[in-house]
Amino acid sequence: MDLLRDNQTLFDKVMDAVPREIQTVIPQVTGIPVVFVSALEGRGRFAVMRQVIDTYEKWCLRLSTSRLNRWLRKVMSRHSWKDTATQPKVKYFTQVKARPPTFVAFMSGKAQLSFTDTRFLTKSLKEDFDIGGIPIRIVQRSIPRKPSAKSNIRNTGPRIVRMKTDKRSTISDPTQS
Repeated sequence: MDLLRDNQTLFDKVMDAVPREIQTVIPQVTGIPVVFVSALEGRGRFAVMRQVIDTYEKWCLRLSTSRLNRWLRKVMSRHSWKDTATQPKVKYFTQVKARPPTFVAFMSGKAQLSFTDTRFLTKSLKEDFDIGGIPIRIVQRSIPRKPSAKSNIRNTGPRIVRMKTDKRSTISDPTQS
């Protein structure tokens, strides 16, 4: 910054190019803050500390499950799915850890989110909750489906049916009739 202060057009080009170059080098982490400092004049040193504190607060951010689930419903409705039949069903979304923020998406059945869908959720989290510049982890867990009521009936062998006769009750096996 000190070497470019005399040439304003070059200074402006560098100020625009550096954040873009950082984004192309590290595409996994979007919204990385860039702070320019001057060693000769001391400009930007307070901005660095403000940015460090701001990034640390984002790193330690905790979001409630109810807030995340409201956000998830909104985001899933605005996402265009290729086929609604194959759309993964996210039951709920919760944050299990801060530093780095780690989220768990509980899925119904065996369907999993694709890499593109996970990237979409990560980008939406960063935009909607203003947590850009830090890595976010999304882990998927599947919730097994509950067995239906019909499958709960156990087949324990041949059924014994009581038949009334005029003399006594007898036990007969309907499979042997």
